[in-house]
Amino acid sequence: MSSIATARVERTAAGAIGFAVRPLQILLSEPWLLFVGFLAAALFRPPGYQFFPWDRFVFGLLIFVAALRAFACRETKFLGGTVTWPLLGLLGLSLVGIASHGYDPQTWSVVAAKWLVPFVLFQIAGQLLESPHFLEWFEKFSLLVLAYLIFIAIAFMVGAKGLIFPSFILDEGLGMHADRARGPFLQAVANGVTLNLLGLMALNAYRRRTLKGVLALLILAGLPLAIVATKTRSVWLAFAGSVLLLLIRGPNGRLRRACTALTVAGAMALVACVSVTESNRSLADRLEDRSPVEFRMAVYGAGWEMFQAKPLLGWGADAMQTELAKRISDFHQDEYYFHNTYLEILVERGLLGLGLYCWLAIDLFRVGRKRLLTTGGDGFLDLPFRSLWPVFVLVFLVNGSFVVMNYQFVNGFLFSIAGMLAAQNRVCEARRG
Repeated sequence: MSSIATARVERTAAGAIGFAVRPLQILLSEPWLLFVGFLAAALFRPPGYQFFPWDRFVFGLLIFVAALRAFACRETKFLGGTVTWPLLGLLGLSLVGIASHGYDPQTWSVVAAKWLVPFVLFQIAGQLLESPHFLEWFEKFSLLVLAYLIFIAIAFMVGAKGLIFPSFILDEGLGMHADRARGPFLQAVANGVTLNLLGLMALNAYRRRTLKGVLALLILAGLPLAIVATKTRSVWLAFAGSVLLLLIRGPNGRLRRACTALTVAGAMALVACVSVTESNRSLADRLEDRSPVEFRMAVYGAGWEMFQAKPLLGWGADAMQTELAKRISDFHQDEYYFHNTYLEILVERGLLGLGLYCWLAIDLFRVGRKRLLTTGGDGFLDLPFRSLWPVFVLVFLVNGSFVVMNYQFVNGFLFSIAGMLAAQNRVCEARRG
């Protein structure tokens, strides 16, 4: 082969290799694209359902790119300390508990959603804090998801089900609460918690004037309607409590005025629903429905008895389900759920697990301490945002009393912000030192 032909082959091969690695170069230079992409994938992948696991593919790619970038940039920082250790402990307990029972896709999916995804996103979000576009696009993504969830919730409320996408949301054979605005989570409480958390992000954006004009009006006016459409009492209470708390102790007048507008909009939403006969009947049925309360009290009683039998280390995931079914005779279901994050941890992992979770909850509050911030902050993570952060945590913890928080988008979103705050704290402490 002549030297000219050889050179052509080498140039062609080099071009092909360059073209092949170009996507990886983009992801290494702008890793926030993959981070936001995973959150988008997690939004449409409820745990325990046999959809194509493309969220797991994106999650694995995110870990690979983050590790490769850290190695290339010689960034081996591990956040450690606040939030990391109790979260790692809970993840370790869950992995040890299920490793001896072989591979069960549903069980591993739930463990990933509850502990692995929050742990990884907490770490990676902290590493991406220095990316100039990360905070900006994270906030834009949050507002976009909020607008989407509000739209499909209102579409469900008015009966415009042809506008709801993806269509599996309407499939009564999947998930729970097919008669409510449950969104892609297939569970009304998870949808309500997400609307509440993203609503706090919208209020913060309105305070900073990054959300304004007609878009601000549509989002803030539609949010109470979407909350009402979940037809879930715990969601209503948590949303009302968070708005009332900010109305009293908001960091500035603009935010408090927005909360006043939300209060008025919420009252108007209730009036609108009550004025429509079908909606009025539906809401009244939800308020008067005692069967979920009776079922939960039976489950709570059985769970407390199980805890007393094995208080220190708990029953483990598999034995817990079997024993719970034996102890409940008045209700007959294929599977029983505690509908309470704290009781499930107490029964499944005992006092050790609950102690780690309490440690985690305290650390979530601590990570937003204002005294650690020496500057105004960058993007939405400024000093007034830290006044809102305890409300984020309270919304998460209060709703955990009514549902088991095994929704990877909800967990991933909250712990992503916690990771950013922890990284910001680390930078501020380094400057002080």
